[in-house]
Amino acid sequence: MAKTIVVKQIGSPIRRPKVQRQTLIGLGLNKMHKTRELEDTPAVRGMIAKIPHLVEIVEERG
Repeated sequence: MAKTIVVKQIGSPIRRPKVQRQTLIGLGLNKMHKTRELEDTPAVRGMIAKIPHLVEIVEERG
């Protein structure tokens, strides 16, 4: 089974650059405190690294 990570949005996209808002949408996050379980790939890790002030990794599974 593939490794997955649980990502939670902790920051608001209001008054953030458009690129950061689009990254949140790309991760499937758009509301505060929403969580998503995503496959642990370099692409997803890179997106999380771009907006560490808006998201946090809650759990790593697998």
